Amino acid sequence: MTQPVASPCISVCQMDEQIGLCIGCFRTIEEIAFWSRLSDDQRLKVLLAVERRRREHDPHGCSTGGDLRGECEREA
Repeated sequence: MTQPVASPCISVCQMDEQIGLCIGCFRTIEEIAFWSRLSDDQRLKVLLAVERRRREHDPHGCSTGGDLRGECEREA
């Protein structure tokens, strides 16, 4: 039996009102709310969107000093 696709949550749950994404995992509130009910195929599509959003909104990770990427706070 295969494991379900894991959530991208990093336990930094805060929505950025300007872009409508969680600053930790780059998901929308709808994607977060429905995650447990999504099929693995749907979860993979969300993960692809998360990666695209991460590149778009935080291309250099926390080195830019922006508000996104919750792990920056955890590593400090």
